[in-house]
Amino acid sequence: MFALLITFVGSRDAVEALMGDHVAWLETHHGSGAFLVSGPSGEGGGVILARGDDRAEAEALAASDPLVRGGVATTEVVQFRASQTAPGLSAWS
Repeated sequence: MFALLITFVGSRDAVEALMGDHVAWLETHHGSGAFLVSGPSGEGGGVILARGDDRAEAEALAASDPLVRGGVATTEVVQFRASQTAPGLSAWS
């Protein structure tokens, strides 16, 4: 499993100009089941929890974000193993 930590590095206007494309990208990957949860971090970026165990694949996915491709955001990819979950969330891992 991965946490994709998005940080905005461009101007607010530049980020907003690409936000529609970013949302469409999120919807595509939520629809495929690759993304479990996503949302703004409140700190000038966002967080995505993504399925998988292939780091190169996760990094390629993060690099495909329109915000990253547009140069207005960076993404840190953090791999972790979900060893504990709340009841009902075991299917996430």
